Amino acid sequence: MTYELCEKVRNLEPYEPVSGTYKIRLDANESYYPLPDVILDEIKQAIDKTDFNRYPDPCASELTESFARFYNLDPACVTVGNGSDELISVITANLLQKSSRVIVTEPDFSMYRFYASLCENEVISVPKDKDLNIDIDRLIKTANEENAGMIIFSNPCNPTGQGVPRAEARRLINSVPSLVVLDEAYMDFWDEALVNEADKYDNLIVLRTASKCIGCAAIRLGFAVASPALTRVLRSVKSPYNVNTVSQRAGVCVFSHGELLRERRAAMVESRNNLYAAVLNLFAKYTVPARVFETHTNFVYIESKLAQEIFDFMLGKGIAVRFFRNGALRITAGSEDENREVLDCMESFMRLNKINE
Repeated sequence: MTYELCEKVRNLEPYEPVSGTYKIRLDANESYYPLPDVILDEIKQAIDKTDFNRYPDPCASELTESFARFYNLDPACVTVGNGSDELISVITANLLQKSSRVIVTEPDFSMYRFYASLCENEVISVPKDKDLNIDIDRLIKTANEENAGMIIFSNPCNPTGQGVPRAEARRLINSVPSLVVLDEAYMDFWDEALVNEADKYDNLIVLRTASKCIGCAAIRLGFAVASPALTRVLRSVKSPYNVNTVSQRAGVCVFSHGELLRERRAAMVESRNNLYAAVLNLFAKYTVPARVFETHTNFVYIESKLAQEIFDFMLGKGIAVRFFRNGALRITAGSEDENREVLDCMESFMRLNKINE
């Protein structure tokens, strides 16, 4: 007899980011800052003390304390994961009954739909309005009519950069019996966070990451902040040793440098603002039909009929950004030099192609 893969995974393809070597990588919304030597030295010293023959701390206690101290949280309300992706998977697989309805918004981070479908839940999409904002009233109505088990979305949004203000997020949480998961991966770049209120609600989980503003994408650290009751459940259903010792100790070193992290956050916001203004001016200068969306993240989102051509041209010049099939580009804000080279490259494309001359 021949084994057959089950239908839900039969046609899946592995995730494939932009591959190859490029002089500028602005496709994954990472921090453009490398870790400074002072932190690297601390990490090396911590690794030297690691007993590699022993399992990691299943509670990630020191890292939980360090993260909670940086964000002024109660450590009892924090669960650490191997990146936010693991936590999304754990939440979807374990906090919902099979065939529950999961509400997502579109466009949004594709992994919400992916994990919900993989867990054999019914995914219901609530489209955003013409300006790519979430209609909270529509979200509430849909969740209540469909008896949704969970609502999940990124705030601010990846990939659009738009955000739901704190008051509107509160209104959603208070208006539904569903579990609400707010992915605040980019909230370090905005001031409408609910992470410090997560313990006040019995139906809210807020996700955070060390992969964006914190500048530690390599060590894969994600955090779920919730009430003590939800935190107990999350800690119970996750894998016991889900975060390795090296990542835990590196994270402790990084989060202990709060002043440096806050300084870098301010610089990244300034870089984002400068990139947004310059891209807006560039498209206006050449009167290219495009929408450049205001952003609360560390990237700029552009819809244009020339998106594919611009992406291919930039890739050919050694600059990687993110292209979406709906005709959009997402460009991470980089260093001053990287931003300048990106803008020069885009302008070269428009000149070479005689765009609206």
